[in-house]
Amino acid sequence: MSETSPETLQYRFDGPEHLPVLILGPSLGTTWHMWDRQIPELIKHWRVFRFDLPGHGGAPAYPAGSVNDLTTRLLATLEGLGVQRFGYAGCALGGAVGIELALRHPERLASLALIAASPRFGTADEFRQRGVIVRTNGLDPIARTSPERWFTGGFAAAQPAITEWAVQMVRTTDPGCYIAACEALASFDVRAELGRVGVPTLVLVGSDDQVTGPAEARTLVAGIPDARLAVVPGASHLVPVEQPAAVTDLLVRHFSTAWQPAFETSTGQTALPAAALKPVLSPAPPQPLQSGPVAEIAPVVAPPAQGRPDPYDAGIKVRREVLGDAHVDRALAQADDFSGDFQEFITRYAWGEIWDRPGLDRRTRSCVTLTALVAGGHLDELAFHTRAALRNGLTPGEIKEVLLQAAVYCGVPAANSAFKVAQQVIREETTPQE
Repeated sequence: MSETSPETLQYRFDGPEHLPVLILGPSLGTTWHMWDRQIPELIKHWRVFRFDLPGHGGAPAYPAGSVNDLTTRLLATLEGLGVQRFGYAGCALGGAVGIELALRHPERLASLALIAASPRFGTADEFRQRGVIVRTNGLDPIARTSPERWFTGGFAAAQPAITEWAVQMVRTTDPGCYIAACEALASFDVRAELGRVGVPTLVLVGSDDQVTGPAEARTLVAGIPDARLAVVPGASHLVPVEQPAAVTDLLVRHFSTAWQPAFETSTGQTALPAAALKPVLSPAPPQPLQSGPVAEIAPVVAPPAQGRPDPYDAGIKVRREVLGDAHVDRALAQADDFSGDFQEFITRYAWGEIWDRPGLDRRTRSCVTLTALVAGGHLDELAFHTRAALRNGLTPGEIKEVLLQAAVYCGVPAANSAFKVAQQVIREETTPQE
């Protein structure tokens, strides 16, 4: 067990100290106990290291808002323990950490397994909306619906104790850390980088996973040069919990046969094995599945020209993060020869020059923007900036205070209209979807 700081993660070791280290990474809303049924077999071959996400499983609530932040904390934890090289298996958000390790720290990774993972998890809007729900209603709505996202219906009905364990696991998570983890998933997108993953990789998915299912798994296999696919029948998102024996067997077979040699320290190169490894898992998808892209792969962004960076690139990123992909896509799609220059103008200057300045945080900028829109009577823009304020971390109570303040300085009639608009938006955005 461990004591943690803001720079490290809560962890535990199982298995003999002399064996190579295998790390198991958890999914959002779970704890290291999701791997309990794999441990007895895995510790016959490896010293197993498990960690909890911040604020999960009783871990200290130091929020981590990006996958890179989580990866950095994991490596800092391992550095303190003297662990330099390891195999890694991660589920969902834990899988994102595995991809980040393979892309940014390949010298540390001997082999990789990605379970219920994806190069991009849904859309940024979906995860930021989940953050709004949690900020307003707490974690109970998410906890109550977790079993239907994580397990097949038959398993949930047959295993009520495990189903209740899953619900309680989410309920006991720190809400702020859960919201930060949602932000980490919202901003994670490595579709353009998969070809740089150079470690042997098992991509494992439940056949009935409706969250990150076989389609996302095939995208990973199509993009990672040395990847193999394993589809586990009769399992949903938390496949290590639902089908523990199958997952354990696949992990043992993969890590036993695909453990990449260490970097040779004098040359920085990796020694090649005498013979190619013989795959023991299911082969990559048949050729028809790979004849065209399984899913859209984002293009590589060209490096900026020398000189001051064009604020348009920063602007479109901030605009999407604040207003949401759906809103921005709709605005850009409606642009034509007449309005296109205006869309470019506001993206470059409003979002790239002003919203991206470091002098005010986004919560404060939302407060200022709401007040200015009330003063100007711009109710259409007030609606989508109320949504933006919720995404930027303002609570409904704080938005109410902004509008009350505006009533004093901008006028009661203006605030009256603003309250009607904001009330409707807040009701729509904060009502949990059953």
